[in-house]
Amino acid sequence: MAASGFTQDNEIRLLVRADDIGSFHAANEACIESYQNGIVRSVELMVPCAWYPEAVKMLNENLGLDVGIHLVLTSEWSNVKWRPLTHCPGLVDENGYFFPMVWKNDNFPPGSSLSEASWTMEEVETEMRAQIEQALRHVPKITHLSCHMGFTHLDPRLQTLYVSLANEYKLSTEATGLEWFTGWGKDVRPEERIDAFCQNLEKLGPGSYFFLDHPGKATGEMKTVGHKGYENVDIDREWVTRVFTSEKVMQTIRKKGIKLISYADLMQDQNK
Repeated sequence: MAASGFTQDNEIRLLVRADDIGSFHAANEACIESYQNGIVRSVELMVPCAWYPEAVKMLNENLGLDVGIHLVLTSEWSNVKWRPLTHCPGLVDENGYFFPMVWKNDNFPPGSSLSEASWTMEEVETEMRAQIEQALRHVPKITHLSCHMGFTHLDPRLQTLYVSLANEYKLSTEATGLEWFTGWGKDVRPEERIDAFCQNLEKLGPGSYFFLDHPGKATGEMKTVGHKGYENVDIDREWVTRVFTSEKVMQTIRKKGIKLISYADLMQDQNK
């Protein structure tokens, strides 16, 4: 398996991204641990979430960790909700929270998605700008943007706006020119993920690859997190952290000579 990208001959490069820092205390701790003691080199910051201030503090104490702004227009969990930074009635439910889903989902009642809402492009742009500008005020060296739950795929205008804002604020967008790394694949039991991850690392040929997931901790806090159709969040995300900090995984990376990279590295390559 080979991938394109900015690689030298026979070089294997892997960008490992941790999503959702700022969402929960357990996520904050796990994202930082996955950087300090593991293979994560880029992390996505959620601005409207309750644990954003702690995330900012942690990121400013770990300046080597590459940071992206994970733009948020949805609030999917049943027991915790996020609100926008701006007045945008078309983006929120009757309680003022972001809608849970981007698209209709059979696990949620009608009217629970952005696809069913009467939002305007002006509202979306105002909210996206507010999130970008707040993050840039608080965290130095932000390099890129990404979108929580892939909301830009809902409407081509959203993708156009997303790219336009990235260019305006001199940020990159999600990794391009990289091949998706399988990681542990589907239907793999949590306790088997480390072995599956290492087996797939062994298969990599020269090229540039990309993997993302959501580190967490199986704490009392995370036991309260979930929604219909995704109830085992605490265990699922605990095992993401275990993979990202696994000594076996790191030994495999060293043995294969895999170079761990970040979005900042990609930007440097593109500017050469």
